[in-house]
Amino acid sequence: MKILIINSGSSSLKYQVIEMPSERLVCRGIIERIGQENSVFEYIPTEGEKVQTTLPILDHKQGLSKLVSCLLDQEIGILKEASDLKMIGHRIVHGGSTFSKTRIITPEVKIKIKELFSLAPLHNPANLLGVEVCEELFPEAQQIAVFDTAFHQTIPSMAYKYALPKELTNENKIRLYGFHGTSHKYVSEKAIAFLGATQSKVIVLHIGNGASVSAVQNGKCIDHSMGFSPTAGLPMGTRTGDIDPSVILHLIDNLGYTTSEVSHMLNKQSGMLGMTGFSDFRDLVSQSEQGNEECKEALSLYAYRIKKYIGAYTAVMNGLDAIVFTAGAGENCKEIRALACEGLDYIGVDLDEKLNDVKPKELTELQTKTSKVKILIIPTNEELEIAKQAFELI
Repeated sequence: MKILIINSGSSSLKYQVIEMPSERLVCRGIIERIGQENSVFEYIPTEGEKVQTTLPILDHKQGLSKLVSCLLDQEIGILKEASDLKMIGHRIVHGGSTFSKTRIITPEVKIKIKELFSLAPLHNPANLLGVEVCEELFPEAQQIAVFDTAFHQTIPSMAYKYALPKELTNENKIRLYGFHGTSHKYVSEKAIAFLGATQSKVIVLHIGNGASVSAVQNGKCIDHSMGFSPTAGLPMGTRTGDIDPSVILHLIDNLGYTTSEVSHMLNKQSGMLGMTGFSDFRDLVSQSEQGNEECKEALSLYAYRIKKYIGAYTAVMNGLDAIVFTAGAGENCKEIRALACEGLDYIGVDLDEKLNDVKPKELTELQTKTSKVKILIIPTNEELEIAKQAFELI
């Protein structure tokens, strides 16, 4: 069975077609700059010629219609007709406390996703739009929702509750939800299988433009760095991460910012970009090596925050078996890995500098022979995890 995986953003759409249960990648690609005259459409079949073109793509429907034409093309396509596609898996960022597992998308499920727009305004509207367009273009396909928050539903109340008036927690559902759950689930399961232990204590570092940390004990997430929204936790490419809420009140009450301006600042103008003018870790490392002091300080700050989470999560799990790096910077930035592991010898973390000088495509060990804690790179594959969950559901 071929499953189309959709990860729909506000101005972009990533996709893969995966054959299950063999887990064979059939094709993949991305549609970028949706709504602009210079949109980029990319279609890469595993067997055949890559298609990449720049053209106006006014909306998601037009972009997905272009994808359908490629999927059905006699030379490069992978379907004889649209009805051959029986299942479409969608990444939905925020499931709130409503969704703790993968669900078939019904009108009722769509209503609930829409009710959560205010909790993930940058993600859920675009996710739902991808669902609605796919329903129109593939009316016979089963639409499946996989929620980023679902993996974190095992977090205990002492970790997910904020010290707010209880009415806000119980009635308004203001609590820690956690994100990147599809990635954390996939990577932690790979790590646990590699460790081969029935009892395990693993910290997963998902480090990309968005970044998050999970404490996973015996296969269950027990704490997570992101919170009510994906803005909390580690500083990120453009997001501030953890911040004293009084700073927000000061910006509004004393510096004249509106709430929408503060929201835009915290999500789009802060993080590494706000500190340095660069949001990409490749640029940060390059500038740092050229003597840019702001970039050096930003990398040091970033690693410091990672180490705080490693220390905290080692404490709450009463030990640590493995640290796992994943996602764009986690998999590819040796400098971040080195800085994050520096000075953690007190808990048995000892990084091998030579082994760290890699950009692997599979699980790779980075620790010295005497390190008590495994240090791993495990490339994430959120699309495959979505395909697996969708296939298992049906």
